Amino acid sequence: MTSIQGFGLGLRVEHYAAFEAGVDAQRRPDWLEIISENYLVPGGPPLAHLERIRADYPLVMHGVSLSVAGPQPLDLAYLRELRGLADRLQPGWVSDHLCWSADAHSQLHDLLPVPLTRAALDHVGSRIAEVQDALGRPLVLENVSSYVRFAADEMTEWDFITQLLKATGAELLLDVNNVYVSSRNHGFDPIAYLDAVPAGRVRQIHLAGHEDRGDIVIDTHDHPVRDEVWALYRHAVRRLGTVPTMIERDDHIPPLDGLLAELEVARRLAAEAVA
Repeated sequence: MTSIQGFGLGLRVEHYAAFEAGVDAQRRPDWLEIISENYLVPGGPPLAHLERIRADYPLVMHGVSLSVAGPQPLDLAYLRELRGLADRLQPGWVSDHLCWSADAHSQLHDLLPVPLTRAALDHVGSRIAEVQDALGRPLVLENVSSYVRFAADEMTEWDFITQLLKATGAELLLDVNNVYVSSRNHGFDPIAYLDAVPAGRVRQIHLAGHEDRGDIVIDTHDHPVRDEVWALYRHAVRRLGTVPTMIERDDHIPPLDGLLAELEVARRLAAEAVA
């Protein structure tokens, strides 16, 4: 697997041409994150672009449809395709979300929260083991934003994650924006969350924007990173050190220069936090 350090961006179709033309050496990202499902194809333009771009950039893979906490059996055909892509690309790691996103009838195209119970801990833990066996590598899981709680919850989200990582050997993709969004929606202290996650198990950090509606905050990934999230990122770096960090934008995608400018902010804040 490729060694990944520094600061990255999510690779999006809108920026293929800019990456293939070449990015200024002083501003270029250190690595790129791909959405795994976009490249689970036997050929065609997406893979052709990816092959050209990966000659210049290390990659990590980020999935959106594993449904590792779901009630349905894991999709073994999907896992075989995912492993095939990982074996081909040799990414720094393979990640997905700590959530469920499918039921007996369909892929729901949403990242739904997990009940924070001991029964769910056992259920998800056994499925992570199955995924890691299928992929032949550790799984990296992202904390998702949430808007409802389960009446059956028995622990905090950070306690659930800590126990899950310890039991499975999986690692954490810490989405700082999602911590902020959920903290606003549920009224917990985001600093307590950041201080509780196991530092040695955080493989990657995501930074993104959100929509603040006052009574609810929505994880939209269509805005620049907000000041409140930058402040949490500084705290995360002070506690965790220089974890590989990327800017994630999925809608209202600006020209590449705009995201490179945000990436410079992340670099500067991280350097100040560890100074």
